[in-house]
Amino acid sequence: MAVYTDVSFEELETFLASYDVGKPRSFKGIAEGVENSNYFLQTDKDAYFLTLYEKRVREEDLPFFLGLMDHLAAKGIPCPVPVHDRKDRLRTTLNGRPAALLTFVQGVSLKKPEPAHCAAVGRALAAMHEAGKDFEIRRENALNIEGWRELEDSTRDGADTVESGLAHLISSTLAQLSREWPDGLPSGVVHTDLFPDNVLFMDGKVSALIDFYFACNDSFAYDLAVMLNSWCFETDGSYNVTKSRALIAAYEQKRQLTAGEISALPTLARGAALRFLLTRLFDWLNPSPSALVRPKDPREYSRKLRFHMKVRSAAEYGL
Repeated sequence: MAVYTDVSFEELETFLASYDVGKPRSFKGIAEGVENSNYFLQTDKDAYFLTLYEKRVREEDLPFFLGLMDHLAAKGIPCPVPVHDRKDRLRTTLNGRPAALLTFVQGVSLKKPEPAHCAAVGRALAAMHEAGKDFEIRRENALNIEGWRELEDSTRDGADTVESGLAHLISSTLAQLSREWPDGLPSGVVHTDLFPDNVLFMDGKVSALIDFYFACNDSFAYDLAVMLNSWCFETDGSYNVTKSRALIAAYEQKRQLTAGEISALPTLARGAALRFLLTRLFDWLNPSPSALVRPKDPREYSRKLRFHMKVRSAAEYGL
């Protein structure tokens, strides 16, 4: 989350006239992340997030994203809920940007999750996968192998200025994944971005899953592979198999992995590492002058990718 589009208090009051959420008492921008403009709003009734959709978020995808949160919340998955305006719309427009008001969710994100936290979020991911099975809107994964090829093309010339040999690592990995990427795995609605900063905890329990703006339809095991990358490496770059064992075991308490998913997990983990390497590299080479935060270092994911390239079976992840 970040702030790219400014909203004055007068513009906010005009926007809120379409909602039954009370009068604004406090309003401030949230300077985190790289995708949307986000504000915290406190009214005399409740607390909310105001999001203006920017950059990679396409307006035609908003019915999926906002409808999904509505659907998951109704199924008992803790997440922000889009607020309907007086015309029953989930989104409107503010300062030329698509905009939505969402309920504020309590909790804190963890910088250093422990194995117990990994287990809790593994159960939450499986519950989300189950809850999304009857969500009727579909959205293809725009950051699939075809999307990775486009990012590789657009970052090739600058890759080696970030890290020596990075362009070759990306191109050779992409070629291998293009040959080996698994088809026909169990699939449905997936988050694809469930990093520690997108999970909130209270009293050791998951209080909310947030930031669904990369959600789509893809394989469930790919979603799990994203989490192996984002939850199971330590700050020194080492892989913590205790964390991944806890995460996977807790996931399987709610949804058992198939033999095909287990076999494909090393390939899926490489793909997930490549995906975040490429998007971070693109942002690093093309920083937005209006962003309040520095893009994340892509080299974290080149190191993770090199680790996964050496993995030969899912047993090395604790299965």
